[in-house]
Amino acid sequence: MTAVQESADVKERAEQVGSGQVVVTGVGFALPGVAEPGEVERGRDAAAEPVDPAAHLGKKGLRYKDHATRLALVAAKAALVRSGLWNETDGLTVDPRDVAVLATSNLGNLDSVAEVAALIGREGGTRLVSPIATPNLSSNVVCADIAIRFGLRGPNMMVCNGATSGLDALRWAATWLRSGRARHALVVGVEPDNDVSRAYAGGQVLDGAVAVVIERDDSTAGRAVLGELGPVARSGRLDESVAAAGGTDAGSRVWFVPEGDGMSSVVLPEAERVDVSRGWGRTSGAHGLLQIAVGTAHLAGGASSVVATCGGPADDAIASVVLRAPRSEPCPA
Repeated sequence: MTAVQESADVKERAEQVGSGQVVVTGVGFALPGVAEPGEVERGRDAAAEPVDPAAHLGKKGLRYKDHATRLALVAAKAALVRSGLWNETDGLTVDPRDVAVLATSNLGNLDSVAEVAALIGREGGTRLVSPIATPNLSSNVVCADIAIRFGLRGPNMMVCNGATSGLDALRWAATWLRSGRARHALVVGVEPDNDVSRAYAGGQVLDGAVAVVIERDDSTAGRAVLGELGPVARSGRLDESVAAAGGTDAGSRVWFVPEGDGMSSVVLPEAERVDVSRGWGRTSGAHGLLQIAVGTAHLAGGASSVVATCGGPADDAIASVVLRAPRSEPCPA
């Protein structure tokens, strides 16, 4: 396909935008002892074995990948399978040009960068830096490797935006869906635990990944919908962020609070407060996606909606979003 033909094809798909409703159709995890969204709130199981990427993906192609990328690939595959966009027989079940990939991490490849920087410092140059290691120095390595592994040819972006990264990535993904730039979006959050990330974060880090698949409601082809995603709102004030997202008028009884909690109880005084980072260490860029993934379990348990908030007064903004229970009937094909 020529560049002109591809441009025309993108324009045609963009003109076929549906109602604009964005829905969650799949979630996946690479966390020790976690297979289902409802298991995250139990915290880390000390007896659980660490995630073995090779057991989920096979050994081929993993040898030179950094730890964060391996974890992200595991969560990505699980979410794609659960959403129905991928199966072991046929692979991808939709047009690869319609699938966007976004990844979010604040500590992802920090260990790789630190290792090479230390080597350059010791040797006084780059002579001993392996060309095999250099791809892992790109901040976009996680997002790029996911797209390559699963053949996803839609928009591709890495978000490293501090505490709000997870919800910011969802906001970008939803924007692409509503504009017609993509029909499906795979959003992955990952934070590895190692000496470098611990030194930077000041303690234990998640050492895991979570993935969420969101789609336009006219692109689900009758597949199961786990929740309907509202707009992500950003503000410098907690009350304004929650209100702009629709959290104060949603009748929500569950509030997924920012990492470490510490938020005012005045905004949603009657809501149950849930901190998905409790028992896991620093969740950082993966926090917002963990909130959405766990939120689907609360919706399945009967909640009509949940509110998720990331960031605080010390960050550049506070981001909030409402996840509502899906309609009783699946969206039409």
